[in-house]
Amino acid sequence: MATKITAAMVKSLRDKTSVGMMACKKALVECDGDEGKAIDFLRKKGLASAEKKAGRVASEGLVGSYIHMGGKIGVLVEINSETDFVARTEKFQELVKNVAMQIAATNPEYVRPEEVPAEIVEHEKVIFREQALAEKKSEKIIEKMVEGRIKKYYKQVCLMQQPYIKDDKMTVEDLINTAISEIGENIKVRRFVRYVLGEGLEKRKDDLATEVAKEVAKAG
Repeated sequence: MATKITAAMVKSLRDKTSVGMMACKKALVECDGDEGKAIDFLRKKGLASAEKKAGRVASEGLVGSYIHMGGKIGVLVEINSETDFVARTEKFQELVKNVAMQIAATNPEYVRPEEVPAEIVEHEKVIFREQALAEKKSEKIIEKMVEGRIKKYYKQVCLMQQPYIKDDKMTVEDLINTAISEIGENIKVRRFVRYVLGEGLEKRKDDLATEVAKEVAKAG
């Protein structure tokens, strides 16, 4: 029988690691309530050290680029570190390149969920609610369905929530947190821009997106 995870257990783990409540609860569930194993679980994910560094100023870093073979898609991304020394390391530069490749392949619209305008979120909720009503679900089920579909929407449009293209068992946020743990500095994805050849002109955009995703996967 699985151990019941209490609020006190979650709070205790949070106090020891400074990691968010939801991440702490997930770690405890994964480790059947064993706090020591949960701490190791969070450390392996890079979360324990990442959360502690999250408040530190990151004003150095790099603007990196990725150009899809043939010059059909180009990405510029700014990723910040605390020091110029770290920004010049091979590990950090590789991280920037990988994030740029992610953007080229998946075409996110925002860096993180809190950047999505409230009116867009509300618009999506209305659509999801109407879809759930059409399925004749109860009000309680409808709210859960809307919440779940909003989370799925964030995974599509927010870079940090997306499954990482080189390892879909982790998100881009997990990738950044792991880098923070390994490098020892706070790292922030600040902004990006993605250019598509002929964007706005009539062409087979779906075919182009599929082609780019395949080429990025090969490059990885």
